[in-house]
Parts: sequence; C-alpha cells; structure tokens
Amino acid sequence: MKSRDLPVFETSGEPPRAAPGVRIWPVGSLLRAIADSLEARFNPVAVQGEVSGFSRAASGHCYFSLKDTQGQIRCAMFRRAAGLLDFSPRDGQLVEVRGRLGVYEPRGELQLIVESMQQAGQGNLFEQFLQLKAKLEAEGLFEAGRKRALPLLPKAIGVVTSLGAAALHDVVTALQRRAPHIPVVIYPASVQGAQAPEELRQALRKAYERAEVDVLLLVRGGGAMEDLWAFNDEQMARLLVAAPMPVVCGVGHETDFTIADFCADLRAPTPTAAAELCAQPQQVWLGALERAQDRLQDGVERQLQAHNQRLDWAASRVSRPSHLVTRQQARLAGQAQRLRHALQSGLQREKNQLQALSLAFPQALAQSLQQQQRRLERAQLRLAPLDPHHVLQRGYAWLADMQGQAISSAAATRPGQALRATLADGEVDLTVSAPRLI
Repeated sequence: MKSRDLPVFETSGEPPRAAPGVRIWPVGSLLRAIADSLEARFNPVAVQGEVSGFSRAASGHCYFSLKDTQGQIRCAMFRRAAGLLDFSPRDGQLVEVRGRLGVYEPRGELQLIVESMQQAGQGNLFEQFLQLKAKLEAEGLFEAGRKRALPLLPKAIGVVTSLGAAALHDVVTALQRRAPHIPVVIYPASVQGAQAPEELRQALRKAYERAEVDVLLLVRGGGAMEDLWAFNDEQMARLLVAAPMPVVCGVGHETDFTIADFCADLRAPTPTAAAELCAQPQQVWLGALERAQDRLQDGVERQLQAHNQRLDWAASRVSRPSHLVTRQQARLAGQAQRLRHALQSGLQREKNQLQALSLAFPQALAQSLQQQQRRLERAQLRLAPLDPHHVLQRGYAWLADMQGQAISSAAATRPGQALRATLADGEVDLTVSAPRLI
C-alpha cells in the first residue's frame, strides 16, 4: 500500500476524518480482504526453504519458519497433515512444502498453512554444521578420553554468556540456591550475531589467563540454529579443547546441539542444568559435615572412656601401695627360694659327679698303665731288629775319627790318620797306612 492511500490522522485528538475518495477499513475486514487476495492470486502454493525454529505442540500441530538468504515466512502444519510426515523435520533442513497462504488475523501475520512436506536436502547451515563436526571428530577433538571430570568442591565458578541473557539469570539463581558459598565470576560476551564468536573467544581467553575459577560454564538460552550459530565456530571449538579447567556447555534446550557441546568436557541440556551439575547443594555438604562431626565426636568420647578406665585402674593401684609392696615381697621370696634350691641342686650334682670320678679313677689309671706298657713292648719288638750291635756281632765294625765323626768312605781317610774301630765286644785304635779306593 502506498503512502498516499493511507488514512490521515490529525494530531489534535479529534476523530480522524477520511480524505476524499479514501476508504476506511476496519482491521478485521482489511485482513480478510488481504487473505482473499492472497487466496485468489497465489493458492495453492509450493515453497522451498530451510526449516527454522521447528516445534510440535501438545495438540500435534507443528509450527516453524521457512527461510532463505532473502527472507522467511511463518508456517503452521496442523495435526492431520503432520501425521502424514515420513520423517522428523529439524532445524536447518531444506524442505519443499505445499499449502495455502493466509493471514493469521489475531496477530495480523502472514502465514503458510502447510498441507504436505518433503525433504529437499539439507540447508546450508546444517550442512556446514555436519562438515565441521565430521572434521573435528576426525581430529579427535570429541574423544571421551581427553575429557575431565568436574571438581567435587569448586572454589569458584566462571560463567561465559551475555549479561542480558535469561540464561545468566537462571544460572546465577540456581547457584545461589544450591551453593551460595561459591563465588561466581562472569565473563560477558555476545551470544548471538556476527560479533558473537569473537567476543566468546575473548571471554574464554580472559578466563584462561586469569585462572581464578575451577570450572567454566558456557551457557545460552534456546533458539533456532542460526541463533545458536556462534557456538558452531571452529576457532572457539579448538579453544574449548585447550581449556586449562573443565568446561560445561549448556547451550539451548535439550534437543539443541552445537559444536561447543561436543568439545566441552560435559554437555548440559539447559543452562540451569549446567549450574546444577557443577555445584552440589549446600545442604548435601552440610549434612556430610554433620555426619563427620558426629563420627568425630563419637570417636573422641570412646577414646575418653578408654583413657578414663585406664586412669581408674592406675588410681586404684596407687591408692593402695601396700598391696604392691606385698606382691613385690612375695615375688622376692619366691626368687630367693628358687635361688637356694638351684644352689643346693647344683652342689649335689657336683658332689655326685666327684664321687663317681674318685671311684672310677684307680681303675682308669690301671687300664691306662697297661695300655702304655703294651705299646712300649710293641715298640721294643719293632726296634730290636734295628739295633747296631746285632750288625757288629756279624763281623762288621764302625769306624770313626778320634773326634767321634763316622768314617763311611776310604776317600775320607789319609795316611797316618788315627781311627777307632768299634766291634761287638769293644773298641780298637788303628792307624791308616795307605787308603785304597775300590
């Protein structure tokens, strides 16, 4: 409608007056007229576009938008037509629909009533998502083995999100309810729009550099795929993998998935769930402390009771020292009696042994003398054949010089030398006339 065809209103507050020749429409009539024009000019209509913001109501009706690079149109698909679908539509999917253009009069919105839908391939965004997911998965960025467990008792929790996001309010509320003692550090960044990926990366780097939190939450509320596209950034994915602390990703609703979900150490279905996963309720820890205190108190009481019993026993002994002296005297008397008995027994054993030895000594001495006599006789019998006198009796003589040195060789004599010959019955002095060698 051109501007010259619009009704003109005065600013004086008086009821508007129609310009000459211009028809004044009631809103409902105008909308019905537009709907009739659309029906007559376009319907039935076939449209191809990318699904965005798909949802299915409890009634079975489906609501979504079809879009391309130049625009988008709201669509409604009632339960009868939705029941004929042979696939489940998802955001980013490229589809072809047939239906009728109309106007939703309560809101004055143009909408397409879809009567049939078929797949026409995947949308550009979804195709980019799948390509990046396959690339990063092949590089091992999604491996479960590299993902870390959340700290049991974080000293501080960081949150990366927009300051104006409802997700921030949900996270802070959940943390205040469950663990008000844990400080929350917010690293603000845009979560939607062309500038969002770079701001998110800057916020993550700031959290890494400061190193003031033990776990980091990356959160945002739900939305269509293009609304969550900042969380499909490849650089941010690699930055999440290199995080020095565990990262929990709570982006969108339970059915929404982004690249950040796969790269984070843990995926939460919602921002609130992300906060609940990293902070146990304060009452849980207070209950654990109470139980630990009870166990400690019981242990201390048992120790005190045991020490009191030992003290009572020691006191009972100290309070009556005469009993202790009596016991010691009895022990001393017993030791003395055992000592006397041991001495008497030892002396008796020595006396008995001495008597036995005195009785056995004469007999042993006689036996020993007899044995020595027999040994002497045997030695004399062995020495008798070796007696030199027996040899001299057979006509031999033993020659020696006058100094008693034996002469066993003729070469050892000289003429005129005086010698002495020992015979069997005496000695003869001789003088060498001339030695003769054989």
